[in-house]
Amino acid sequence: MGTPEETAARHAAYLSTAHFASLDGLRFFSIVPVVWHHSTSGPLPGVLGKGPLGVELFFAISGFLITTRLVREQRSRGDVAVRQFYARRALRIFPLYYAVLGIYALRAWLVLPASPERAHFLRSLPFWATYTADWFVDVAVTHPIIFSFGWSLAVEEQFYLLWPWIVRATRGALFPVGAALLLLAADQGVESGSLAISGLAHRMITSISTPICLGALLAYALDRPRSFALAWRLLGRRASAPLAFLALAALVVEGGAPMFAVHVALVILVGACCVRPDHGLAAITDARPLRWVGTVSYGVYLLHVSAITAWKRVLPAAWISAPLVFALSLLVSLGLAAASYRWFERPFLRLGDRFRGARALRAAPVLR
Repeated sequence: MGTPEETAARHAAYLSTAHFASLDGLRFFSIVPVVWHHSTSGPLPGVLGKGPLGVELFFAISGFLITTRLVREQRSRGDVAVRQFYARRALRIFPLYYAVLGIYALRAWLVLPASPERAHFLRSLPFWATYTADWFVDVAVTHPIIFSFGWSLAVEEQFYLLWPWIVRATRGALFPVGAALLLLAADQGVESGSLAISGLAHRMITSISTPICLGALLAYALDRPRSFALAWRLLGRRASAPLAFLALAALVVEGGAPMFAVHVALVILVGACCVRPDHGLAAITDARPLRWVGTVSYGVYLLHVSAITAWKRVLPAAWISAPLVFALSLLVSLGLAAASYRWFERPFLRLGDRFRGARALRAAPVLR
């Protein structure tokens, strides 16, 4: 456990961590299941078919990082600079998103023949453009031009839009934590059927991401000395690896745990990667190849469906199989994402650093 002085020093080191490198490696385990999921039309085993798990892990990481950033800013400056937050998020998310969406729109408008799928996409384009497709578009439609993978980005953008104001509303944790718990309760109530609503209200509540809320709660917990000390003991170097692996092993069994338990396990993984730099999973998550994939994972997410579609068209029918399409699509989307990150996305990221207050915020981790 250590002395109170050692515990305080550990917490101070955590609070001064500007970048949680292990989360880049953890993003590798987010994006790979997503690419696999879209490479095959067959069922996935156990919990992998319920998520997909990779997107839920993205959500958990996002909720934790964004909340950590906001809480640290509020502590250091006494307030949350919401406009600067919006500007930096927009410069990170919007350029590639709208570039890819524009390519989809041009292809649907100029290249594809008339079809119900084409008409559906063009009708839904305003909702994809405004990050409201999870409310108004049937994202269960999986035709390649439907852009259905964009639903998760709509969920995240809605979180980015509202959450800074909730954090800013009070300097303490009571209101934001209460809001996160209320959102969790509403989502779980609808999912279980105990909260009977329908229509747009139903879609809005079910679009609430449980992993994002749990990740936000984790950020508040680790910001507090006592709960950080508890997490240090539970997720220390010796405990984090077996705890995380046992949690995931129990979840991937066919007919396994409910999704809420899955989400809790994902947040345990995020916490294990952040509480201390020498955590038990560091040999895996800190590997440079995995961290590199995590760095460009946003581009992979936006580009991999196009790669999958292209390979399924050019490969001979006898060659098409899920493992081959997955491997080729992952390689191509990694290459495209790396080029996009270097020559297209990074200039916007540098522009974001020029906003007033950017230097003061560098002590907080930034989701990129």
